[in-house]
Amino acid sequence: MGRLGKFEIKRIQDATGRQVCYSKRRSGIMKKARELAVLCDAQVAVVVLSSTGKHHHFCSDGADIKGILNRYQQATGTSLWTEQYEEMQRTLSRLKDINRNLRTEIRQRMGEDLDALEFGELRGLEQSVDAALEVVRQRKYQVITRQTETYKRKVKHSQKVYKSLQQELSMREDPVFGFMDNPAFGFMDNPMMGGWDGVAAVEMGGGGSEADMYAFHAVSSQLDLHGMAYRRSDCPLFG
Repeated sequence: MGRLGKFEIKRIQDATGRQVCYSKRRSGIMKKARELAVLCDAQVAVVVLSSTGKHHHFCSDGADIKGILNRYQQATGTSLWTEQYEEMQRTLSRLKDINRNLRTEIRQRMGEDLDALEFGELRGLEQSVDAALEVVRQRKYQVITRQTETYKRKVKHSQKVYKSLQQELSMREDPVFGFMDNPAFGFMDNPMMGGWDGVAAVEMGGGGSEADMYAFHAVSSQLDLHGMAYRRSDCPLFG
């Protein structure tokens, strides 16, 4: 353990006191580093990492930490990045192997590059393809079932709408004339009075009654002629 004058330097046990001391000392170090860079025209880089993961750094004006570290490597003849670079190369090689194996497996599943496989490998590939095909079939049946249920619901809904329209039409049917009571139908056949055959009978002097000639449906744009009968004396047609 180091000593500062007569005081022994050791870790502060209280977390709050440790954080306060860290903040004060860090500010002092940054201040001294700034003074050293200005007074002595030196390139200074300071990086401080706390126990909680926070980091603080200082770098003199006109320089950056990476440039200062490169100068440090040149001055000391050491490399700070060799181990990291080698680890990156190992990771890259491992990823290339994985990619190559996956590409080979894909080609084999497509029926290619099978010459180098032994009987056991071919058998394993066959089982793997069968298992994958079964999964695809199950998924296809699920999709078909869901679509069928959807279509059934649509058909059921259409039938319900159709029945509702039929009921609505039956409720709107005219009980006397057998036609819908719709204002669009203003001049209508009267089956209860002989229909248009009665008109022909009257014109030909037959047994049809004069009241059988016409049957009018009352609408707002026409006169109410329903039930009106023409006398022979009033009609020039019959003299």
